[in-house]
Amino acid sequence: MTLKNYRYFLVSIAIILIDQAIKLSVHFFMEPGYFGQIELLGSYFKLHYTLNPGMAFGIQLGTIYGKFMLTSFRIIAMFGIGYYLYSFTKKKMHAGLLVCMGLILGGAIGNLIDSIFYGVWFNNAPANAPMTWFHGQVIDMFFFDVWEGILPNWVPIWGGSYYSTPIFNFADASIFCGVVLFLLFQNKFLEKHEVEKVSTTDPESMESSEGENATH
Repeated sequence: MTLKNYRYFLVSIAIILIDQAIKLSVHFFMEPGYFGQIELLGSYFKLHYTLNPGMAFGIQLGTIYGKFMLTSFRIIAMFGIGYYLYSFTKKKMHAGLLVCMGLILGGAIGNLIDSIFYGVWFNNAPANAPMTWFHGQVIDMFFFDVWEGILPNWVPIWGGSYYSTPIFNFADASIFCGVVLFLLFQNKFLEKHEVEKVSTTDPESMESSEGENATH
C-alpha cells in the first residue's frame, strides 16, 4: 500500500476536524435552543444548537443502557468501515467508492467522539445516564426549518406526535452524502473492478493474451 493511497483516510481526517471544529464553536459561542439560533438564509436555514441523545433524527433505544449499546455499535462499525477502506484501497477499487467510504468513516468517527467524550468534557450526558462516559449527546446545529406540525396517525412510529424537519451536523451530512453518492454511482464504482476481475480470471482472455504475446 503506497503512501498516496492514504489520501482516502485523509478524507476521513478532514471530515473529523471540520466536524469537531463546528461542534466546538457551536458549544462555546452559541446558546442552546430557539433563542440562540442564528438565521443564515432567512427563516429557512438556521444554526440551531441542540443535543441529540440517540441516533439520526433523534431515534433512541428504549433502555437505560441503550446509549451504551449504540456507542458500542458505532465503535464496531468504525473499525469495520476502516478495515474495508484499507482492504479496498489495496485492491485499487474505484476512487469514487473509496472517497464515499472516507466520507462515511469520517462522519461515523465524528459522532462517535461526541458519544464517548462529550458527557465528560461538556457534562451533557442525560440526567438518567448510568455514567458520563459513552453517554455523551451529539451536538446538532444545521436546521432547514421548512415544516413542523403534528404528523397524521397513520405515519409509522411518529404518528400523532409533533415533528419538524431534522436538525443535523456536519458528520451526519458527510455520512448521508457518502451513502447517496454510492447508491447513485455504485454501478460505475464497481464496474472497473468487475472488468479487471473477469479479465484476470477468464481463461479465454488469458489465452488470447498469451497468443498475442507469442506473436510479438
